[in-house]
Amino acid sequence: MKNKRIKNPQIIVIKTGLPGNSILYKNHEKYNYADSYLTTVNDPENVYKAVDIAIAFFSSAPNWVNNLMVVRNKIVSVFGLKTSMPPGNRSKQIEKMKFEAGEQVGLFKVFDNTDQEIILGEDDKHLNFRVSLFLENNSKDPSKKTITISTTITYNNWLGRFYFLPVKPMHQIIVPAMLSGIVKYLEKKRNKSEYQN
Repeated sequence: MKNKRIKNPQIIVIKTGLPGNSILYKNHEKYNYADSYLTTVNDPENVYKAVDIAIAFFSSAPNWVNNLMVVRNKIVSVFGLKTSMPPGNRSKQIEKMKFEAGEQVGLFKVFDNTDQEIILGEDDKHLNFRVSLFLENNSKDPSKKTITISTTITYNNWLGRFYFLPVKPMHQIIVPAMLSGIVKYLEKKRNKSEYQN
C-alpha cells in the first residue's frame, strides 16, 4: 500500500499498511476492514514503552472526539450496543491500570500487551474491533520512535456493516487526530520532566 501523508501543522501523520510484525497481522486477510496510521515521537532517552502510548491514547483525545463519543453512545444505546464511559471517569481508571490482558477501559478491553504493542478492542453483537498501539525504533533516527495505530473490523451481521458505514469517514479523521494528540501529550510530559530535573 502506498503511504499517504496527512498534513498537520507540527506533526506528520502517514496512512500506511498494517505492520508485518504487529500481533494483528497474522489474521490480516480475515478482516472486513483494516487501516493504519503512523507518526514519530522524540525519545532520545529511549524510555517509551507501549504502555506509555496507551496512557497517552486515553489521556489526550481532543474535546471534539470526546463529544462525538457522547453522541455515539446515545445513538447506539437505542440498539442495545455497548457504550463507553465519560472521559472524566476514564482518567481516574487509567492511573491505576497496567494495561494487562483482561483489563477494561470503557469500551476498550486489553487483549494483549508487550513492550512494543498493546491490543485493545471489544467484541459486540454487531462487530468485533481491535486497535493496535504499536511502538518501534525509528530506522532513520535512533532518537525517535515510530507510533502506529491500526484498527481492524470484523462484521458479525448486517448491523455491523450498517453501523460502520457512517463511522468509517469519521474514524479516518479521528485516528490521525488521536496520533497527534498522543505525540503532544508525550512531548509535554517529557518537557515537564526535563524542566523538573
